[in-house]
Amino acid sequence: MIARIALRTTARPALTTASRATSSNVLHSRKEKAHEDQYVRKHQEEQIKKLKEQLARSEGESAKLKQQIKEQEAKNGPK
Repeated sequence: MIARIALRTTARPALTTASRATSSNVLHSRKEKAHEDQYVRKHQEEQIKKLKEQLARSEGESAKLKQQIKEQEAKNGPK
């Protein structure tokens, strides 16, 4: 019985792996970072486009309100 336990608990050689990154890992991480950067740029461009559209709508509404104010002032006469 002790022999069986001893066989199960014998020291096994440790698997050794390279602690440094291989060139394929470095290439993969660079490629992944490039994709992430591309996604971020695209997302930022979409946000800027939406903000510009919102600004254009706001400016249009502002111009309409200014025109309405001028029309009301014209109806009421100068102060």
